[in-house]
Amino acid sequence: MTTLVRGGHRARYRVVLLGGGYVTLHAYAGLMRHAGRAVRAGDVQVVVISTDDAHSFHGFTGEVLAGLLPYDRTRTPLVDAMPHAHVVLGRATAIDAEHRVVRYVLADDESDPRPGSPSDTGYERVLDYDALVVGTGGREPATTVPGLAEHGFTLRAPGDIAVLTDRVREAAAHRGLRRHTVVVAGGGMAGVEMAAAVADLGGARVRVELVHSGDAILPELRDDQPRLARRADQELRRLGVRVRLGVRLASVTEDHAYLSDGTSLPASTVIATIGQRPVQVPGLDAHRDPRGRLVTRPDLSVVDGVWAAGDAACVVHPTSGEPVPANALWAIKGGEHVGRNLARTFRGRPTKPFAYRGLGQAASFGVGRSISELYGIPFTGWVAWVLRLTFFLRFMPSRRKAGQVVADFARHAAHGRSTPVPEPAEVAVAGLATARTA
Repeated sequence: MTTLVRGGHRARYRVVLLGGGYVTLHAYAGLMRHAGRAVRAGDVQVVVISTDDAHSFHGFTGEVLAGLLPYDRTRTPLVDAMPHAHVVLGRATAIDAEHRVVRYVLADDESDPRPGSPSDTGYERVLDYDALVVGTGGREPATTVPGLAEHGFTLRAPGDIAVLTDRVREAAAHRGLRRHTVVVAGGGMAGVEMAAAVADLGGARVRVELVHSGDAILPELRDDQPRLARRADQELRRLGVRVRLGVRLASVTEDHAYLSDGTSLPASTVIATIGQRPVQVPGLDAHRDPRGRLVTRPDLSVVDGVWAAGDAACVVHPTSGEPVPANALWAIKGGEHVGRNLARTFRGRPTKPFAYRGLGQAASFGVGRSISELYGIPFTGWVAWVLRLTFFLRFMPSRRKAGQVVADFARHAAHGRSTPVPEPAEVAVAGLATARTA
């Protein structure tokens, strides 16, 4: 087994966190708040296994696509966000809850597999744990649409947003006669924000088509907050976004998007916001729901020693009894709760059930143009935009980057768009091609 030591001795407890997203960062924060002294003293060791060396803050993805914020603002190195953790860049390959071990391969090993390895993708290592937190998140099911994985763009895998941003800005900066068409598949919060961001950036040079299989966009908002849903419809019309309802993305080629009603759309870029499927680590199969999520107990444990939250988990709402939404806020609150319960177990105290009931939701359509719902109360315009900004700044893992975001928006308010749309350069196009073929 792999032994990781700090301070010259084996820690009494080892906590392994899988993934570099919201669950992991906030489980770490909760643990440090309630057992930080033990972690700093080396009695509790925290190990993070992540395929990405930085945390991606997805709340401002729309602002990045729209050229309002640089991509770097959304990225925080894991070693900076969790300074008392041992960060391992790799991928978990199996969980053995009975023996309390997790198997994993390092990123370097996957790029250069060793002969005779037990895995076709790299040399497997084994790490024992006292507590394991599964926060591997979800990914868009791109393989369910022919050609989407090869020719489309997603938001959740490492590096996705950087590649997509380059592509959208290249199209928006194009000065030729041909008008570029960007197709966004999915009419939920993410799809609506991405469509608005691309339209805001591209203006008359980019045509945005939003494709949604339902009879109205924002179904998660339409019933409870019809006023906000209508405002979203108005904002999309203002930006020139064409909404196609009752039709889904059927297939994608290099330069076309084909819809389920037989329509063929010439498309320079196709963005998939078609929901997500959990990133599964083999093991614990008897504890998964039909969608592949780990079913948690009221305290967010799955089995003794294993915890889960976020998109990879099926967490039941404490009052409705239904699974909680798959979004960042629930992952954040779930991670915080796991961290607190871990601290309680180390002290021999009983764990507490997850009691968070929700806060609200929001979407942005440009600076000063937002919709938001806070504890059931609807807001629009500048008030909604400030509420959304304040909430996101509160949960950014880096105070320095949060301050930079405030400065970026202040510059935008004073001088216009803070990140000008660049002219496409040969080096950028070459980097894009490399990223899409990797």
